Amino acid sequence: MPKFKLEYIWLDGYTPVPNLRGKTQIKEFDSFPTLEQLPNWGFDGSSTQQAEGRSSDCVLKPVAIYPDSTRTNGAIVMCEVMMPDGVTPHPSNARATILDDPGAWFGFEQEYFLYENGRPLGFPKDGYPAPQGPYYCGAGYSAVGDVARQIVEEHLDLCLDAGINHEGINAEVAKGQWEFQIFGKGSKKCADEVWVARYILMRLCESYGLDVEFHCKPIKGDWNGSGMHCNFSTTFMRETGGKEYFEALMAAFEKNVNEHIAVYGPDNHLRLTGLHETQAIDKFSYGIADRGASIRVPHSFANNGYKGYLEDRRPNSQGDPYQIASRVLKTIAEVPIP
Repeated sequence: MPKFKLEYIWLDGYTPVPNLRGKTQIKEFDSFPTLEQLPNWGFDGSSTQQAEGRSSDCVLKPVAIYPDSTRTNGAIVMCEVMMPDGVTPHPSNARATILDDPGAWFGFEQEYFLYENGRPLGFPKDGYPAPQGPYYCGAGYSAVGDVARQIVEEHLDLCLDAGINHEGINAEVAKGQWEFQIFGKGSKKCADEVWVARYILMRLCESYGLDVEFHCKPIKGDWNGSGMHCNFSTTFMRETGGKEYFEALMAAFEKNVNEHIAVYGPDNHLRLTGLHETQAIDKFSYGIADRGASIRVPHSFANNGYKGYLEDRRPNSQGDPYQIASRVLKTIAEVPIP
């Protein structure tokens, strides 16, 4: 039987931003394994801020598997962290807090910077490049460079090979800033794939001697920060909706504004200033096609009898999509369905 290289990846216990960790297990299978065939696997939680040294065992529970085209017989295995009994979710396991709703659909727009020697890729060693303007969806060496384009294209191919549901990529507003978009049906699928796509990108950049900077405002001044806009819908929102329900939903989002901001990524006050296509962090607003609002309402939503999806523009690029999806669904659950 062939030997498969299974890269188990998980989120550690660091706060406010968990780090991706990974280790490889070799197992024999007749063919590419199914999720049900994958065993749980232990790790040293005292090295990841998830346990004390005197009782350090934690358990990795596979929840999704993806082909890894960078390895012969390779697979990436996304895992939840469990307590030593293998059943109880670890306190750091945000995925386990997401309401299980197969009718919930999410789309995350992950922005990030490519970094070289502590500065965005393409920035001169001293000073700054030309102001924002030509970089968004730009073309040409002066706008996007050559290595950056090569990296994002290679990343896209690796993710598609893995079966991750990318919906697009583009250069973003600031120099060295890029974005990819992922969509998934089910309350956890999209968040799983965002984390795996992040892992693939970070691992790819190792070979280029570059880092991926997910911080929401790595460059101070008149430069756009990085977001991770969250597009969301439920079966009721898509099929029934209605203005009355929409307004009740927005009231619930406004009531829970602090709870949302708390899990929408650290240092968001640096990004949510009311400038650069954001609403101020201490305000809540919504508007049709308004990119400066907390919630952007697509024209298609309003024109279709307030049915479809909405975009929460407050989550930032360093946010945990598990925590974001969990909070969005908890707020939606507070609104009675007529």
